[in-house]
Amino acid sequence: MSRGRVVSRTLTGGAVALLLATGCSSTPSSGPSSAPPASPPPASTAPPTTSPAAPVRVAGTLTEGLKSPWGLAELPGGDLLVSSRDERTVTRIDGRTGRQTPVGEVPGVVPGGEGGLLGLAVRDGWVYAYLTAESDNRIVRMRYGGGAGDRLGAPEPVLTGLPKGFIHNGGRIAFGPDGMLYAGTGETGRTGLAQDKGSLGGKILRMTPEGRPAPGNPFPGSLVYSYGHRNVQGLAWDADGRLWASEFGQNTWDELNLIRPGRNYGWPVVEGIAGRAGYTDPVAQWPTSEASPSGIAYARGAIWMAGLRGERLWRIPLSGAERSGEPVAFLKGEYGRLRTVQATAGGTRLWLVTSETDTRGTPGPGDDRILRLEVG
Repeated sequence: MSRGRVVSRTLTGGAVALLLATGCSSTPSSGPSSAPPASPPPASTAPPTTSPAAPVRVAGTLTEGLKSPWGLAELPGGDLLVSSRDERTVTRIDGRTGRQTPVGEVPGVVPGGEGGLLGLAVRDGWVYAYLTAESDNRIVRMRYGGGAGDRLGAPEPVLTGLPKGFIHNGGRIAFGPDGMLYAGTGETGRTGLAQDKGSLGGKILRMTPEGRPAPGNPFPGSLVYSYGHRNVQGLAWDADGRLWASEFGQNTWDELNLIRPGRNYGWPVVEGIAGRAGYTDPVAQWPTSEASPSGIAYARGAIWMAGLRGERLWRIPLSGAERSGEPVAFLKGEYGRLRTVQATAGGTRLWLVTSETDTRGTPGPGDDRILRLEVG
């Protein structure tokens, strides 16, 4: 595992637990940045799978041979559904044996660039999917009984008209503790969308399961829950019901944000921790050469964050006092690009999805795969 140098302060009463951790990254490009310089990270030590004191270990490979896996959702009973971004398919994975059973191809998906069949969520006999269509990004839902041999029903639109681009399509969806559906969107490379509260790009959205603005949203009649985001990739709630989100940076900082309703998270005016009035700083930031944060999950008192370009799994400890401890990296370079991490219902296990077949990796035998991780 590897550690970065950190500086922290509490989040209570408008102060934010600042965390400077060197270790994760996203794809660089040009643009504004306002953030302090980083110190070089120390050399990594032995991988956590060889250390008995490590809080996480790889217990095995559940399944392999997946093509461009992206979204992951757990069914009642412990089986999984995984989406293929480029193949436009959903596959059921037996949670014990890893057996793969195709359950359907989703019509209307138009893969390209970072778009395609993206995030999945399951609720009350429906499978929800975030996808890229011909003219937009959208969320649909499909009936699925969940039994052996069942197939996905025809997609019904939940939300259409999300901005679409070759890059920055967002795509993560999840149901919160309040029963509402949350979606992370990207600004599709058009940076002005992130600050435009009339646009759904560069936002976290909160809606009813039918796609209407959720009661109590910060902007009446709007789906927008927070704004000023570049490309939200991960959503998770901690034990206190707080929402966390991971986000691709541009040239300088990738981010982990604690999401508060109605807050402005700065893009494209600021990137990373800026201490600038009117913008909410991230709780943690990483140099973009070391993260490209994708999916996140909460388990055993910490946020776990999968890194694409960083090719590692980050653990960011939390506490009830809204404080974040020092991030620690695991599995650095062992399994390549890491796309999605999800906690099981019991919270003692993580599912970790690799992403070597997404056109940006270097696929090897068995790629891509779902790993079974035990959390101590």
